[in-house]
Amino acid sequence: MVCLKYSRNYEDAEDTLQDSFLTIFKKVDQYAHKGSFEGWMKRITIHTALQKYRDKSRLQIVSEEHIKEPSEEVVDLNTMLSVDLLLRLIQQLPDRYRLVFNLYVLDNFSHKEIAAMLEISEGTSKSNLSRARQFLKKEVESHQQKQQEA
Repeated sequence: MVCLKYSRNYEDAEDTLQDSFLTIFKKVDQYAHKGSFEGWMKRITIHTALQKYRDKSRLQIVSEEHIKEPSEEVVDLNTMLSVDLLLRLIQQLPDRYRLVFNLYVLDNFSHKEIAAMLEISEGTSKSNLSRARQFLKKEVESHQQKQQEA
C-alpha cells in the first residue's frame, strides 16, 4: 500500500516495491534494532519512492493558472469513500502535491522534514498540501454528487 500511495499507477508501485526490497536486503545489517523493523522498512520504501521521482526529474512545475490561492479550509475525507476510490483520487494529484499530501497526512512527516526530502521550502510544502486538499475536496464532492444523481 505504501508504494501505491507514492506512485502514479500500479506498474510504478511494483517497480518501487522491487527497488525497496533490494535496498532492504542490502542494508538489513544496518538495522539498529531501535524501533520496529516494519517502520524501518517503511521509511526505506518511502525514501526509495521519493528518490525514484528525483532521479527521473518527474517532479515537474505545476501550472498554477487554474488553481486558486490556498485556503485554510480543512478537507473532510472521513466520508463514505472506499479506500480504492480515495487511492485513485490521490494518484491523480500532480506528483509534488501527491508526495507532500502522502508524507504529511498519511505518514505524519512535518513540513520541515518534507521540505528537506523534496528539496523545497517549508512554504512550498504547505502550499502544495493545501492545493492537494483543494483538489481532493473537489473530486470527493464531484463523486458524491454523481452518486446522489444515480
